[in-house]
Amino acid sequence: MPKTRILAVVNQKGGVGKTTTSINLGTALAAIGRKVLIVDFDAQGNASTGLGVGVRERETTSFDVVVDDVPLENATMPTLVPGLDIVPGDENLAGVETALADDPKRSFKLRNALRSYRDRAGDDAYDIILIDCPPSLSSLTVNAMTAADSLLVPLQCEFLAMEGLSQLLRTVQIVKNGLNPDLTIQGIILTMFDRRNRLSAEVEQEAREKLDGKIYVYDTVIPRNVKLSEAPGYGKPALLYDHKCTGSEAYIRLASELLHREKELVVA
Repeated sequence: MPKTRILAVVNQKGGVGKTTTSINLGTALAAIGRKVLIVDFDAQGNASTGLGVGVRERETTSFDVVVDDVPLENATMPTLVPGLDIVPGDENLAGVETALADDPKRSFKLRNALRSYRDRAGDDAYDIILIDCPPSLSSLTVNAMTAADSLLVPLQCEFLAMEGLSQLLRTVQIVKNGLNPDLTIQGIILTMFDRRNRLSAEVEQEAREKLDGKIYVYDTVIPRNVKLSEAPGYGKPALLYDHKCTGSEAYIRLASELLHREKELVVA
């Protein structure tokens, strides 16, 4: 049985669709039969909220896992989606950098916590773990990159998107050089695409042309869609809130493309 794949959803910019992608990609993967765990690694805790986990329900969080070495299974909770679990996050994550300042292995805390999940079998095994990262290149993001096999990078179809990607790629190279030499970028996901806006088409064209042959850019494009924005307010992924909306349909296609991409990478 193939080991669990760990994918960090990362971009240092806020508002690019990291949490939306984590929630809805995780839901779509679960809907087509994969067992998925989302690790909410953002102090805002939006992935937890968007999957219906209230603040009062978060007795044990990813903060406890990386700071106090609480076993990951003690923090794992089921969601409304069969086959999709979550390790919730909360505001305490904002203090991780200070809490781990004197720990020489601080960049490996999440990787060590996830390592035991590689050896699980049967019903306890996760096929994919998605790490929802904060909108910064902080110690939390470095921890996630160190723990991950690959990165998924949401790239919004807006002005200066490619410039922000350059900074992220420099950080990835630093992590590869010093912490996780096997880290790869699994793919770029174009988000917030507006067909009425010429800029969206220009950003898509620029990304595909500049990254061609270097980094995989998903064929599936995530549209700007009001249902994707509304769903978290109801504590549901968009696929439960309105499975027929264009955003939900895009994430179903993305899940299928991701699994095909993963299969190609394993074979290669």
